[in-house]
Amino acid sequence: MKRNEICIRDPFVLTWEGKYYLYGTRSATCWGPAEGFDCYVSADLENWEGPLEIFRRPEGFFADRHYWAPECVERDGSFFLFATLGCADRKDGVYLLKSGAPTGPFTFCSRLTPEDWSCIDGTYWSEDGRDWLLFSHAFEDDPRGGMCAVALTPDLARAAGEPVTLFSAADAPWARPVPFAKAEFGMDGDVFLSDGPCVFPLPDGHLGMSWSSWGERGYAVGLAVSAGGVTGPWAHLETPLFPENGGHGMLFTDLGGQARFALHYPNDKERERPVFPRVEFSDGVPHIAEALAAQEEPA
Repeated sequence: MKRNEICIRDPFVLTWEGKYYLYGTRSATCWGPAEGFDCYVSADLENWEGPLEIFRRPEGFFADRHYWAPECVERDGSFFLFATLGCADRKDGVYLLKSGAPTGPFTFCSRLTPEDWSCIDGTYWSEDGRDWLLFSHAFEDDPRGGMCAVALTPDLARAAGEPVTLFSAADAPWARPVPFAKAEFGMDGDVFLSDGPCVFPLPDGHLGMSWSSWGERGYAVGLAVSAGGVTGPWAHLETPLFPENGGHGMLFTDLGGQARFALHYPNDKERERPVFPRVEFSDGVPHIAEALAAQEEPA
């Protein structure tokens, strides 16, 4: 199938042994009952095999909704899937699944975020021999939209300490309160969204983090920079990396050595498509270097 036939949110690309492996949230089941995760495989980012179901909800499994934002990492020949899962009787959390192949099947392992926190959108980062999970402290718990990190045990299966808050969406100059907090969630006052973190080194040796929130023109991607590693302090760029109706992105390098940014666009239910625009670095930070190919109507 072609790229613009894939309807997912929160795209994540793993480049492995000469191929691309694409993971994401199924758009059709994003906001209702859900039961699994898929993978798509490509050699050129345009033609894809799939969907290949990599995890399906077993009979009696607790999670029946919010199958969100799967991210796959290879380490020592094993593949680790960090993903959000939810159900009616416990708070959303980031969980770990594991497989011997990028196309699964993946086996459920453990919860990584606190049981009494509502948490979404986990991403992995390794720094100075220590493994970290970065994630969003969901606005249902934290109306300022906290972005957090917690150290992991060497097998990645457990938290190895207490979470720390890196920054809040409310601190970013480009972020705005979500306009639907009262209508959809019954929340009064200013409510800020943080989601979709991705961490990567910058040319000057600092650390960059792309992440999503609500901006002047809707769902958007911003950039924060740390000179002190994953625990910060983090400073926000004034303007978004991607300003309108698309987001939850991640930076990757294609098979030709070109930096690219994966994000879903547009941010409209069951019209979302993965797009992979080229990225160039100037003034030490990434910039999306081309108009989105998905600005035409999705197939």
